[in-house]
Amino acid sequence: MPRAPSKSASPAPSSARQRRKEARPQELLEAALALFVEKGFAATRMEEVAAQAGVSKGTLYLYYPSKEELFKAVVRESIGTKIAEGVSELGKHQGSMAALLTWMLWSWWERMGLTPAGGIHKIMMSEARNFPELAAFYNDEVIEPSCELLAEVMRRGIASGEFRDVDPDAAVMVMIGPVLHLVLHQHSIGAAGITHEHKCTPEQVLELQLELMFEGLLNRPRDGAMTRSPA
Repeated sequence: MPRAPSKSASPAPSSARQRRKEARPQELLEAALALFVEKGFAATRMEEVAAQAGVSKGTLYLYYPSKEELFKAVVRESIGTKIAEGVSELGKHQGSMAALLTWMLWSWWERMGLTPAGGIHKIMMSEARNFPELAAFYNDEVIEPSCELLAEVMRRGIASGEFRDVDPDAAVMVMIGPVLHLVLHQHSIGAAGITHEHKCTPEQVLELQLELMFEGLLNRPRDGAMTRSPA
């Protein structure tokens, strides 16, 4: 009489399958970011995100129970982590505050303005009125902490005598205004394929923005051109 098969435990998942499971939240966020930037928050459907990520809609809802929660996760991953890095850099920075501000501006442009993550700002500018809860979230998670980070750099520069005694919050608005304009253009007119070859590049705008800002902010002449390194 043949022996009945033993009821052994199910085999453990392969390492490749485990790695895929661990990477899935990031894959979902990347798919969501691409669609949010392309179509906007209101027009993006959860099933589209799932399809782009190559998973079922049920799997997507397992990780993110609503489109609002998915969007919040995208914001935290795409922008919140960059703000946290800036806070960390401020905590250990030993050089001039002008050098740190220069690094922050260029880092933000290269990692936000030149990537899909910059499109999140355009989404909020265009759709915040229709989604006040998301607008409040964006203000609390992005606008307030990023402005406070830059204002703290301004305050430290003022306290050390490196900067003139100006209103730190107003100075932050002066600094970020041109950058935000460039980002909005990049993800609106620029995204439509409309270019002005005879005009200056965003990098030229940022270089001049820093030059003009520091001419009015510094208590002393600049020591040559500011580099993009925080050191």
